[in-house]
Amino acid sequence: MFILNLIFKNAFRHRLRTLLTVVGLLIAVLAFGLLQTVVDAWYAGAAAASGTRLVTRSAISLTFFLPVSYENRIRGVDGVKSVARSNWFGGIYQEPKNFFPQFAVSDNYMDLYPDFILPPDQRAAWLRDRKGVLVGRQLADQYGFKIGDVLPIRGTIYSGTWEFIVRGIFDGSDSTKITRQMMFHWDYLNETVRKSSPRRADFAGVFIIGIDSIDNAAAVSRNVDALFANSLAETLTESEQAFQLSFVAMSDQIIAAIRIVSYVVIVIIMAVMANTMAMSARERIGEYATLKTLGFGPGFLALLIVGESLLISAVGGGLGIVLTAPAAEIFKQAAGIFPIFSVSSETLLLQMACALMVALASAVVPAVRAARVRIVEGLRSIG
Repeated sequence: MFILNLIFKNAFRHRLRTLLTVVGLLIAVLAFGLLQTVVDAWYAGAAAASGTRLVTRSAISLTFFLPVSYENRIRGVDGVKSVARSNWFGGIYQEPKNFFPQFAVSDNYMDLYPDFILPPDQRAAWLRDRKGVLVGRQLADQYGFKIGDVLPIRGTIYSGTWEFIVRGIFDGSDSTKITRQMMFHWDYLNETVRKSSPRRADFAGVFIIGIDSIDNAAAVSRNVDALFANSLAETLTESEQAFQLSFVAMSDQIIAAIRIVSYVVIVIIMAVMANTMAMSARERIGEYATLKTLGFGPGFLALLIVGESLLISAVGGGLGIVLTAPAAEIFKQAAGIFPIFSVSSETLLLQMACALMVALASAVVPAVRAARVRIVEGLRSIG
């Protein structure tokens, strides 16, 4: 109890210096947590991908479409349960900043995504309406979409202004599911394109394949691609997760930079904390010499410094960890670009580990010096 009381008094002897150090730690740990959460958000789509869904696309590039006739041939491959079509639409709602994912999908698309929860009556209404669209709950909350709203979307890939009617709002089965997207009928897109540009009709961007078992994913992928080998439109079939990660890979350098910056922040605050502890230890050389005269050993002195460093780091780091979740929610609302932006348990553990590392690394040198101080030299520094 005596040593704890002494550690507490030492830590807050210079209140302004301690306060500034605590604030610095709070900001550093908070920034570290937010940057790590940004990285996690980047991978959210891939993390939520199912192992029983495959994606077939052009072997050349996503910009090259596949004949819709491929669908029936893919459906005949062993292990394939169902096949759906999907085209990226890429339209703009009202103004360029209001951009969100829009897909033209076949009517059976939702069957492949049981993690999207859509009321039966809304699905029936969507199937009846050629211009009907389904919007995710995150998207509906962001823009205030309601059932029956008319959405004018200006096409970029498919020119013109397209009007859609909201017929359903789907939810995710849990908080990790991304529902910031809009889906409408592939047949409606295809019929419209056939009238204006017949040569672009009857093509699909990708085929989503539902398979019977995750263990068959590799075999089904090979068999599907073998069907179209040496054709004019060869395919590349991969897991949904690999497909999602291919987009993330385009931003690898950005993600690597964010990771580096997050750790640089911790290194900087470690230097600040080390300077604080070094100053504290220098000011108390005479006190350490007096304690040695009274019979306290080097281990006790080292423990005083390490305990002080741990206390300051616990206060600053603890506050940073507690504030990370509220700050992440504020950032999510302000930025509006991440449909999933929640602080993971791994990020919290990393924050704790960083705070502990800063405390121990900052106390090592001052603790060793205090333990080695000579009584005569220490007493000479008094006054």
